[in-house]
Amino acid sequence: MVVYCRRWRDREKNRLGLTVSTKVGKAVQRNKIRRRLKEIYRLNEERLCTGWEIILVARIRSRSASYSELERDFISLCTRLKLMAKENNEKDTNMDSKIL
Repeated sequence: MVVYCRRWRDREKNRLGLTVSTKVGKAVQRNKIRRRLKEIYRLNEERLCTGWEIILVARIRSRSASYSELERDFISLCTRLKLMAKENNEKDTNMDSKIL
């Protein structure tokens, strides 16, 4: 999985984009991955800083990954990008654009 993000004009909420290429598989497999990624984002949304456009790009290995592996990767990538909210609810505003 790859995560792209950048600042968004609405500082109160995030915007999510999902991309699953046809290389990943047929429509049923792509939709399954898309549903999993949406659910992972939904369950972890309150832990993320607000004001970001976040784009999740599923790679071919996402097809064989379990839900817990996808969730672990998502949290790991968001932590590396400093998208996770700090414990005292401070928002990270140091970077204008982040790509990983």
